[in-house]
Amino acid sequence: MITETKKILEGVKNGSISVDDALLKLKTEPYDDLGYAKVDLHRKIRQGAAEVIYGAGKTPGQITGIIDSMLKHDQKQILITRLSPDSADIIKKEYPIMYFNDASIAAIGEFPEPDGIGKVVVATGGTSDIPVAEEAALTAEFFGNEVTRLYDVGVAGLHRLLSHSKEIMNASVIIAVAGMEGALASVIGSMADCPVIAVPTSVGYGSSFNGLSALLSMLNSCASGVSVVNIDNGFGAGYLASRINHMEAKK
Repeated sequence: MITETKKILEGVKNGSISVDDALLKLKTEPYDDLGYAKVDLHRKIRQGAAEVIYGAGKTPGQITGIIDSMLKHDQKQILITRLSPDSADIIKKEYPIMYFNDASIAAIGEFPEPDGIGKVVVATGGTSDIPVAEEAALTAEFFGNEVTRLYDVGVAGLHRLLSHSKEIMNASVIIAVAGMEGALASVIGSMADCPVIAVPTSVGYGSSFNGLSALLSMLNSCASGVSVVNIDNGFGAGYLASRINHMEAKK
């Protein structure tokens, strides 16, 4: 991944940024202490992607305070996950957020043009898995990835998935989102030649134990190349997919 630090140093090398400006960017205070939150201002320099706001459990006032700090420190694109519709309505009065109801995600600033090495495919076992899948897909798009959505292609009707073999085999990263027994990840893993990120969801009847059955099934996948994130963690899957899709060879 091309980190912000590398971009700054390349800018000094090619003359697009002065040494003093580069030094200022690197010397900027590492975080902004708001009392209730310490906003990480160096995360983009360290990791290539700025801090994301986790909205659940925060008041609208706390979230707007964090947004204000980020904007003041020149973070032009901001992602907020797990944001309730009520909180989104309050925040909209102060900031021009885009709110995506299915995913409970909000964003400030334009989504960038895709610059990943390939496409990220997001597939779901069923329609009920779409909220988690949309969290993954929008996160990946926010970080500059082209995303293909394949929804309701679960193993209960395998022909639905097989009709998308071309998209699966041409993907750079695949996110497989499924509840119940979580079999989708193993099936996709058996077809793809790229990393597969499995996301168990809490969708299912009583013995699915709110996603635990799917989680254990995915962890025990017999398909090689399948990794697993936490239950309903669409954001984590989308973020990891973006990192994989932006990898470059280290020389």
